[in-house]
Amino acid sequence: MPLTETRLRSFQPKKRSYKVADARGLYVEVTPAGGKLWKFRYRICGVEKKLSLGTYPDISLKAVRDLAHEARLEVARGGDPAVDKQKQKIHAEFLSAHSFEAVAREYIEEMMVKNGRAEATIVKANYFLNQLAPAIGKRPLDQIEPFEVLAPLKRLEARGKHETAKKSRSFASRVFCYGVATTRCESDPTALLKGALITPKPTHYAAILDPGKLGGLLRAIDDFEGYTLTKYSLQIAPHVFVRPGELRHADWDEFDLKEGIWRIPAGKMKARRAHAVPLSTQVVKLLKELGTLMGKKGYVFPSARSGLRPMSENALNAAFRRMGYSKEEITAHGLRATASTLLNESGKWSPDAIERALAHGDSDAVRGIYHRGKHWPERVKMAQWWSNYLDDLKSGGKIVRLKAG
Repeated sequence: MPLTETRLRSFQPKKRSYKVADARGLYVEVTPAGGKLWKFRYRICGVEKKLSLGTYPDISLKAVRDLAHEARLEVARGGDPAVDKQKQKIHAEFLSAHSFEAVAREYIEEMMVKNGRAEATIVKANYFLNQLAPAIGKRPLDQIEPFEVLAPLKRLEARGKHETAKKSRSFASRVFCYGVATTRCESDPTALLKGALITPKPTHYAAILDPGKLGGLLRAIDDFEGYTLTKYSLQIAPHVFVRPGELRHADWDEFDLKEGIWRIPAGKMKARRAHAVPLSTQVVKLLKELGTLMGKKGYVFPSARSGLRPMSENALNAAFRRMGYSKEEITAHGLRATASTLLNESGKWSPDAIERALAHGDSDAVRGIYHRGKHWPERVKMAQWWSNYLDDLKSGGKIVRLKAG
C-alpha cells in the first residue's frame, strides 16, 4: 500500500531499523533513533543498488517521489544515479577545497607566513580576506565573476572605506594570480575592476615640522609617566626614525651596541630588504639602560601582557594622546617625516643618504646584506648630528639655520 503523510507521521522507532515500502523501489527506513530515511532501490545489470534521497520531513512524500522518478529515468537511460550522486559529492568537495577562502588562506600560509612576511602584513591580509569572505569565500575560485568581487568592494566604499576597498581588491588579485599559478583558475577577474573603484585621496601622517614644537614634544616625552617600555620607545623613536612596526618588532639579537648598529632583517622591512640603522651615543645609552632594567632577551619592547609578543601597534600613538597631542598633530609614523624634512632643510646631508636612512627606494640588493654602501659613513655622522640636534631642541637651545632657497 503506497505511503501517505499520515502513515509517515505515525511510524514509531523500534529496537531495530525497519522499512516500509511506497512503490516502484521507493521506501522509508525508520531508525531506532526515530529518523526516517528515504531510499530508492533499483537494479543495474541484475545487481541491486540503493540510493539515499534524504530524510522525512525535510523532503516531503511528493518531493521524494519526484526524485525517485528522476532516478528511474536515469537508470532507463543506462546511467547509475548512485554513482552520479557520488561524483557530485566528490565534485562539491573539490570545489570546496578550491573556494576563494580556501585558496586565499593557502596563499597567506604559503606565500606570506612561510616566506617570513612581517606579522602586521599577515594580519592585514587576513583582514582583507574577512572583508571578502562573506560574499565570495565559499565560491569556487574558477567560477567567480568580476561583479561578485565588485559587490563587497562597493559596500566598503559606501561606508567610506575607500582605501580598504582598494587594498581588498589588490589582495583578491594576488589570490587569483596565485590560483592561476597553481592551476585553480584561468584568469584574474579583478583586473577588470581597476577603474571601478574610487581613488582614495592621499593622506599624510601627521608630523611636527616646526623645530620649536619638536623640542616641546621631546620634553613632553621625558615627562611621560606611563609604562616604562612605552617611555623608552618614545625616547628612542625620534632618533632612529624607522617605521613604528620595525621599532615594535625590534629584537635584542639585532643590536650591536658596541659597534652602534641595529641590523633589521629583511622579513621585518616593508620593502623586504635588510636594513642597517646607525645608532647615536644617545640611543646606545638608552638601550643599555633598558637592557639593564628589562634584560636583553627577545623583544626590546615586548607587550605588557606577554613577553612573547611585541608592544601594541597603537601604544605610541595612544601615549601621544595621553600627552595631549591630537592625531592631527603627531603620529608615530610622522616622526619619519619630521626627520626627513628637518634633515633635508638643514642642507648638511645628501638627499641620497637621508633616503637610505629612511629605507626608501633602495633597490641595489648587491650592495651588501645590510646596505652599508657608500652612504654609510655619512649616515653614521648624520645619526649623531641628528641626536645632538634633538638634544639641543629639547633643552630649548639653538635651532639649526636652514639652507637658503
